[in-house]
Amino acid sequence: MSRSLGSTELKRLHREWRRQAPGKVALLLDSVATPYNVGSILRTAAAMRVDDIWICGQTALETHDSTQKTALGSQRFLTFHHVEEAASGVAEAKTAGYRVVGIELADQAQPIHQVDLTGSVCLALGHEDRGLTAPVFAAVDALAFIPQLGRIGSLNVATAASIALYETRRQAWPKA
Repeated sequence: MSRSLGSTELKRLHREWRRQAPGKVALLLDSVATPYNVGSILRTAAAMRVDDIWICGQTALETHDSTQKTALGSQRFLTFHHVEEAASGVAEAKTAGYRVVGIELADQAQPIHQVDLTGSVCLALGHEDRGLTAPVFAAVDALAFIPQLGRIGSLNVATAASIALYETRRQAWPKA
């Protein structure tokens, strides 16, 4: 019979997966505005060992009360960079050695599972309603979309971030 893992077993399990996760992963939040979305993204980012997060267009959003409620303290495991203009964030990410991949439903985007997300990758996610800004579109190295099968046209940005982060880490794991 199966059972849930205890605290020590969880630490061992996560340590083993960390060893199998080469490459650096970053996020660029291009004017993501809803604190609950940001909090959810930060919690997932900490769980998936994101190395850097660029917050563009919003200052101190990670300290907003609603963000903190959703993130549950995960901010202490993350490194933040604040820039006013998203294009500056893309430039900083590239200078730090990241390839920047925009996650967007766009005509030039490829299905996310067909985009190479190995190595040092920064995933750019846009505003809840407007998506990525034009300067980010112009500056990214690639565009990826998350294939959807149902009748809903788009995903919540926090959900999209979770799926994209998982796919990024999954691509680097050894094939069993």
